[in-house]
Amino acid sequence: MRKRVTGVVTSDKMQKTRRVEISRLYKHPKYSKTLRAKTICHVHDELNESHQGDVVEIIESRPQSKLKRWDLIRVVQRAPQVTELVSDTSHS
Repeated sequence: MRKRVTGVVTSDKMQKTRRVEISRLYKHPKYSKTLRAKTICHVHDELNESHQGDVVEIIESRPQSKLKRWDLIRVVQRAPQVTELVSDTSHS
């Protein structure tokens, strides 16, 4: 069985590659404080279908490059689209 995890796309600047952040919570063994940690995975996205902010499901795969060891299964949730407001900065 290959690992399947869900994470958030933090970068979509590369062709067919996405940077996905997987967040997790764990309890410190000695102090019992709940800590937040993240794992960064480089994911192969053949169709360039995911974009920054999307929640995606990924699966382990064979090494495809120096960093890429995961494949995109599906986009679970799309990021909300934000329209940029262009303001006129020229003042006379």
